[in-house]
Amino acid sequence: MLVDSHCHLDMLKLDKHDGQLKNVIDAAKARDIGKMLCVCVDLNRFDSMYEAAREFDDVWFSAGIHPLHVEESPFDADRLKSLAEDPRIIALGETGLDYHYTQDTIDQQQESFAGHLKLAGELGLPVIVHTRDARQDTLDLIKAHGNADSAGVLHCFTESREMALSALDMGYMISFSGIITFRNAAELRDVVKAVPMDRILVETDSPYLAPVPYRGKQNQPAYVAEVAECVAELKGIPVEQVAEQTTENFYRLFNRAQAN
Repeated sequence: MLVDSHCHLDMLKLDKHDGQLKNVIDAAKARDIGKMLCVCVDLNRFDSMYEAAREFDDVWFSAGIHPLHVEESPFDADRLKSLAEDPRIIALGETGLDYHYTQDTIDQQQESFAGHLKLAGELGLPVIVHTRDARQDTLDLIKAHGNADSAGVLHCFTESREMALSALDMGYMISFSGIITFRNAAELRDVVKAVPMDRILVETDSPYLAPVPYRGKQNQPAYVAEVAECVAELKGIPVEQVAEQTTENFYRLFNRAQAN
């Protein structure tokens, strides 16, 4: 069984799935993707995200604020604490830093990220981290405010080998998406080779970043199988081993998922 460790089910366009999210879930199950983590990017949209997928027992959720949403959705520790009382909320995030699209909100991004990290340590939950063009600041904030007992994952990783290894040293996992299948991603594939199998997760980040051979189409959890196949090829191991190890890694990191 595979786990899609990061997707946005509420953002999928369902017109090609007869308007039913169930058909997306069933398509994933047909490819032995047994579980999915639906990730929040904006607390203003949390309720609609949760309602979209709550009926599916194979879906877990996170609660958090993406760095590109910090203006419309400021960090709110009380709301996050309240949401985290739900056992289906197994992580905080996605949070982090993104200097690629804007540097106008750097102070707010850093404040929000630090808040997530500190609250995660208090609640004993892992953190889902988005980082783009902010390598050193991301690592510095994790070091300053993170908690090794909760740690987390750098999701949809596209940064350097050095950053990956530094995150591993702080107890983090590295999650790879369909980007590793892209023709121009040779350096990222080298990062996959450098990260130990017991620290790797796989994800789709759907509806974005569909892997080859679906590139250019809407992504969906079923396509995490292509990500796993690429990891298997790069590591020189059977895809079944990738599925087993990444699923074990998922439950080890998101340990609340083991209870529900």
